[in-house]
Amino acid sequence: MADIVDKSWEVQRRIEERAKRLGKGRYGRVLKMARRPTPDEYSKVVLITGLGIAAIGALGFVIYLVMRYGPGVFHGIFGSLGM
Repeated sequence: MADIVDKSWEVQRRIEERAKRLGKGRYGRVLKMARRPTPDEYSKVVLITGLGIAAIGALGFVIYLVMRYGPGVFHGIFGSLGM
């Protein structure tokens, strides 16, 4: 039982040491410069992200329609030409 407690204390110690070093390592400067976005910046990011998601979804839907109905349409148009 004491072995489990010792291991858990060691894990806790490692977590606390890692949290202490969080602002001092490679990413410390970035974290210190980070700030909360203004409502205007946030709304622009949300709008642009939403438009990107909608565009990718629309492109996927167009690809689906072409793959689903395209062969029948092309066969109807070009099927009677030569073969």
